[in-house]
Amino acid sequence: MTKVLGIAGWSGSGKTTLLTHLIPVLRRRGLQVSTIKHAHHSFDVDQPGKDSHAHRKAGAGEVIVSSARRWVQMHEIGDGAEATLSELLARVSPCDLVLVEGFKAERYPKIEIFRASLGKTPLLWQDRRIVAVASDQPLPGTGIPCIDLNDIRAVADLVLLKAQPIDAVIDGLNAPRD
Repeated sequence: MTKVLGIAGWSGSGKTTLLTHLIPVLRRRGLQVSTIKHAHHSFDVDQPGKDSHAHRKAGAGEVIVSSARRWVQMHEIGDGAEATLSELLARVSPCDLVLVEGFKAERYPKIEIFRASLGKTPLLWQDRRIVAVASDQPLPGTGIPCIDLNDIRAVADLVLLKAQPIDAVIDGLNAPRD
């Protein structure tokens, strides 16, 4: 059964860095891990001069590029609505764990990555769906687990403990706002 957990935090908190250290630890534990990354800006995975870029620029709404080593599927939405996290989770291929980076305003279980040096207030005080914190310093009085951000094995243990079944996460995302 696929499980899901988010990695949320302020920009510059180290979410991507943590994921690049966490994924190999989870893989060594025998898990098939997928990720979903939210971007706040326009981005391209294909480059000018490549056939896939030419297809997309010519107006293809969907481009699939495949080789013996990998394949990628791109959807062009133009002025359409951004895909929801629920829609993206429904598209994930079967795996053991989906780690979602970003989508911090969405209603799904997340571990907050917190660094006091950023000068920001922890998200956990406004988001009851933060189920744990990985921080570079202790955060007393949170009422949820708070572990050392640099202890990747402990973070992996916490991820496995707090991840929730994908169907429950999708149902929660699609439920009426409370």
